[in-house]
Amino acid sequence: MRITTTARLVTALAGTSLALTACGSDPVELDEPGAEGSTATSAGSVLDRLDEAEVDRIREMVPQEYADAGEITAVNSGSFPPYMIVQEDGTVEGASAELADAVGEVWGIEVNHVTADGLSSILTGMSSGRFDFAFGPVGDFKERQAENDFVDYVQEFVVFAVEQGNPEGIEGLDTTCGLKIAVQAGGSAERVIKEQSQSCEDGGEAPVEVMSFKDQPQSILSVRSGRADAFFSSQAPLTYFVEQSEGELELAGTGQQNGFDTLYQGAVVAKDSDLGPLLQETLAALFEAGVYDDVMTEWNLSDNMIDEPGMNLGVS
Repeated sequence: MRITTTARLVTALAGTSLALTACGSDPVELDEPGAEGSTATSAGSVLDRLDEAEVDRIREMVPQEYADAGEITAVNSGSFPPYMIVQEDGTVEGASAELADAVGEVWGIEVNHVTADGLSSILTGMSSGRFDFAFGPVGDFKERQAENDFVDYVQEFVVFAVEQGNPEGIEGLDTTCGLKIAVQAGGSAERVIKEQSQSCEDGGEAPVEVMSFKDQPQSILSVRSGRADAFFSSQAPLTYFVEQSEGELELAGTGQQNGFDTLYQGAVVAKDSDLGPLLQETLAALFEAGVYDDVMTEWNLSDNMIDEPGMNLGVS
């Protein structure tokens, strides 16, 4: 269930370089879309929309250790709005949070949300068995599939968030030479922008100054404070930040590949874990029942929807 917040993003993220340093790994409060108190996955509504026999079949697939415990832990890397928004008290909201809780309702167990120290920690912790699963969404790439399995439920695009007016004239990845570009540490955008920096040097231009931050709020704040020229990341959360910036930010480089092929994102489990097929079956039921559509639409993510969930859809 989502918790209504009163603090606006512009207040939570405003400030100078000093405020950025003070942020550390603390979560921030962000506005939520939609009517106050509304939710697409309110208590009882999910099971009411699924076939009882289908629910029973899925629950038989739940590993005994989680069925006995009555709970499972879903790890996240901090606020990644509008998918995941972590409040100061540790509660979460957003599209991913609602869908993960819907999954738990189908399984008949509680999903406990915890925050880890960045995406790299999640991926390594997942493959080592430290975490049960991450609902993400996390970018699904071929090299990541060697250690983990991905149950993909959204498609994403990667663009830039810049100051209003786009003072550096960023039109796409190939226009970033010599600029200061913020990225989330350990993410796919970090790899792509570093490759672009090398391409700049190879072409006789100034390299990109890559500024890696632990999470999305710190990255976007680097642009707002003037430390970075742009933040290179997934379009859905950047759109959210831009909408909350009251005209201070805009998107750039939209409609471009920006170093990526078709980009799928999803939940992450350890390689060959029983949770992978279970998650795919459960999400398929939520897709069929219209729960997925309602949640994604509520959080303004209609453009990121896919027709059905899939396992390891990333091919590059």
